[in-house]
Amino acid sequence: MFNKITDDDRGQVGIGTLIVFIAMVLVAAIAAGVLVNTAGFLQATAEDAGEQSVNKVTNRVEVLNTHGTVGGEADIDNITLTVRLAAGSDAVDMNETSIKYLSGDSVETLTNQTQYDGDGTEPNPDADEFGLTEVTDDDSSFGVLNSMNDRYEVKIDTAAIEDSNGDETDLVGGLSTGEQVTLEITSRTGGTTQVILTMPQQLAGKTQGEPVEL
Repeated sequence: MFNKITDDDRGQVGIGTLIVFIAMVLVAAIAAGVLVNTAGFLQATAEDAGEQSVNKVTNRVEVLNTHGTVGGEADIDNITLTVRLAAGSDAVDMNETSIKYLSGDSVETLTNQTQYDGDGTEPNPDADEFGLTEVTDDDSSFGVLNSMNDRYEVKIDTAAIEDSNGDETDLVGGLSTGEQVTLEITSRTGGTTQVILTMPQQLAGKTQGEPVEL
């Protein structure tokens, strides 16, 4: 009924055993700490990457309509786009938005530096700028699209951009009839909207300054 205790049944005792035991506990604790820290870092990195990916898809603008203005040399001197927030998008600040302009002869990255100042003067952007005019805005934050009711007009001076390419043989200041231009509107968070516009095939009967649908 009882196990016989012999001299062979002994436990390890002493300072050496205690040191080994403490060392094992410390190693296990350090390893666990490293695993926890690594898991936390990977989780935070994954969350940041996921949020940035979502922002690139959702935080962008939607182009509602476009029109051009006839120049004096049978060309399109400027392009105007009406923009609003895309569905599901957070606020987009047009003051921190860039537009990549790409035509057959020119490529330019435009930023907003010219604004409608409220005195009745339309914006007159340079070759590296786009003008911004408020159409409707629910608050006083100029250039910030933070409501689906907000509307802004973006004006691009195609004549200034095309003239800046240095082609002295090009007699047309803006975009020629039938010419195509690609616009990529990119918000601060990376959300991009691409618009491809084709100029009218002919402008017969159109006068300088007259708007035409694109």
